[in-house]
Amino acid sequence: MIHVSLFINTMESPIERIKLSQTAKDQLLKLRRSTKIDQWNILCRWAFCRSLAEPTPPSPVPIPQDSNVEMTWRVFGGEMSDILFLALKQRCHNDGYRIDKETLATQFRLHLHRGIGYLAGDQNIKKIEDLIQLVIKD
Repeated sequence: MIHVSLFINTMESPIERIKLSQTAKDQLLKLRRSTKIDQWNILCRWAFCRSLAEPTPPSPVPIPQDSNVEMTWRVFGGEMSDILFLALKQRCHNDGYRIDKETLATQFRLHLHRGIGYLAGDQNIKKIEDLIQLVIKD
């Protein structure tokens, strides 16, 4: 167990800074109003995990970085940043992608933006409890 925790604590994050698209920002604003979760990073964690739960990889579409919402990987992940990084690496491996920094960064952005779109488009999410229901219903 000690070896695992040492390994986790020394991992490099896939990207230094995360900048969202304007569309994602607008979708997060909608989610903030309905869930009353004010922190971008917490909503982004929910969105990232929502996308990871999908069996198919996200479509490789270009995502602009045209909003003023920006955060570091550590702010995004908080205390879970290493676990989220491991989940990203495992997902890339499962999808048959390389595990290099560029691929990880690209797949992270694709998953994050897909997840934000899924959460914002879910008509059943009207309050924070509805996010929790996404997890416990499966």
